[in-house]
Amino acid sequence: MNFALILFLLTLASGILWAVDRFHFRKKRAPDSPEPAWVEYAASFFPVLLVVFVLRSFVAEPFKIPSSSMRPTLEVGDFILVNKFVYGLRLPIAEIKVVPIGTPQRGDVVVFRYPVEPDKDFIKRVVGVGGDVVKYEDKRLTVNGQPLPQVRDGEYGYLERMQWETVQKATETAHNGQETHSYTIALDPKKASVYPQNVRRFPGRENCDYNDRGFTCKVPPGHYFMMGDNRDNSDDSRYWGFVPDDHIRGKAFFIWFNWDDIASFAWKRVGSGIH
Repeated sequence: MNFALILFLLTLASGILWAVDRFHFRKKRAPDSPEPAWVEYAASFFPVLLVVFVLRSFVAEPFKIPSSSMRPTLEVGDFILVNKFVYGLRLPIAEIKVVPIGTPQRGDVVVFRYPVEPDKDFIKRVVGVGGDVVKYEDKRLTVNGQPLPQVRDGEYGYLERMQWETVQKATETAHNGQETHSYTIALDPKKASVYPQNVRRFPGRENCDYNDRGFTCKVPPGHYFMMGDNRDNSDDSRYWGFVPDDHIRGKAFFIWFNWDDIASFAWKRVGSGIH
């Protein structure tokens, strides 16, 4: 379901009804006659829908985390906000960038349209930008020949499909010129860095080399290489390829709700930033 398109059509319909009445029918009604119900509804809903549409299209959009691929950074059930203008203003629905402002950087958590099924939204972390050579071997990430520092930080456990999973936790640091960006990842020593037999055909596949220990990929210009923080439980660029810039929806920056926190009165995730 394309919620943005539905919201646009509702906003457009209510706006047309309001305008037709405002500039045509209202002039023909007797001064003391009541407004028709359809006019009242249009006048009430149009400004609300317009504000929501503008905010959602150009400022911030809410998303819900559906899977465990971004644990421990994001948990299943987290409701997050995505900054829609940090990477440039895009036309609603068409997603065409009209005002370039910035580009995703290594380490950013980004929501994007899934290249395999563009009507679906995915969320992953950027590990490589256009021109980068990304290597992931024996659970260690290297970008342009520079290994990303990785410091082990104990264990992390979570419930997945009625089974308790225990993985290793580590802090990884990405480099962006003079700046660094540290974040937490999860690693499962029982699983391989990549399963070559699960890799699909994708545009630019010739830029990648897979083996039993991992892979190496050169990211095409204007594209990004995405990986989940739950490295061994993530369907990401390792398996379906690069994300074009025109698929980028925005940068995740804030957790505003989680049902588990509300139920347990813990409030540990509500109001947290996303790093």
